[in-house]
Amino acid sequence: MSFQPDFVRIETAAEIHLQVAMAGEGPLVVLVHGFPESWYSWRVQLADLARAGFRAAALSIRGYDGSSRPYAIEAYSIVELADDIAAVINALDPRGAVLVGHDWGAVQVQAAALLHAPKVLGLVSISVPAALHPSEKPSSLWARSYRDRLFYQSYFQQEGVAEAEFEADPERFVRVFFRSLSGQGSLDDNVLFRPLDAPGLLDGLPDPADLPTWLSREDVEFYADSFRRSGLRGPLNRYRCVDLDWELMNPVAGRMIEQPAIFIGGLSEPTRYMMPGRDRYDDPVPRMRDVRGVRLLEGVGHWVQQEAPARTSHLLLDFLHGIGLGGSPATADDVVGEATR
Repeated sequence: MSFQPDFVRIETAAEIHLQVAMAGEGPLVVLVHGFPESWYSWRVQLADLARAGFRAAALSIRGYDGSSRPYAIEAYSIVELADDIAAVINALDPRGAVLVGHDWGAVQVQAAALLHAPKVLGLVSISVPAALHPSEKPSSLWARSYRDRLFYQSYFQQEGVAEAEFEADPERFVRVFFRSLSGQGSLDDNVLFRPLDAPGLLDGLPDPADLPTWLSREDVEFYADSFRRSGLRGPLNRYRCVDLDWELMNPVAGRMIEQPAIFIGGLSEPTRYMMPGRDRYDDPVPRMRDVRGVRLLEGVGHWVQQEAPARTSHLLLDFLHGIGLGGSPATADDVVGEATR
């Protein structure tokens, strides 16, 4: 990786330390990753935002990389993680920030927009819609919806099981997981659903001999080394908080996201169909009041900012300039890195 960010360590009021990759000066943009990723998944956007006159901050959420890794499941609740995002904003620019989140990171920035609204100037959700608060606990919905197959989030609930499978061979875990949910994966054969009698989530899924063009061996090694150091209990604990999240967010169940917002997704995103009989992208912005756009990218699966880095950077810069946040007067074509085109 030619681009090297700076790193800062931010301490929260809850005595959690957070590793944040930094680049550039200007209005603050906080980038929040999902599972199983890292600040590294924003490496292209960090450079492009910095060149455009923004201060880009890619958070490694608790449980990942150099951030704190508390043991307790409840330490990974959506309220705790939204508070972490607020702590990053307070430390870097108390006036506020635009938040950009992918996968679980999208859920976290959406929660931060609801729970810490004065600090959030704009919102970009990638891959995961800002859904309305559900009427029942997720575990109850899963039990009814996935009776004849193994749903990946159900598989993650038992402590230690997924950790043992994934940590046994981190490189294979990264290769199979990333390939499975990418634009080169299959909607009929991916990690979201497995046979009920599958001994492990990844059993039976192909380990790609050739990596997708957007994923290099260096990338795989970076993620694998990161998970060797930090383990996967913290990242998987995020899934074990879904019922707790439902309870904690009940007080704001009827609240809308008021900040200017856009949604970016891949047309080949497998998770859009993970609810039986429903396409989540039919309306990916039901909770957003001020929608500035919905952008679905052809040929792109789940890992949007990595599969389509240049297109993602363009859309982020268009949104930032569109809400009058500032940055350089240069066009997106002038600042998006050559390596991403």
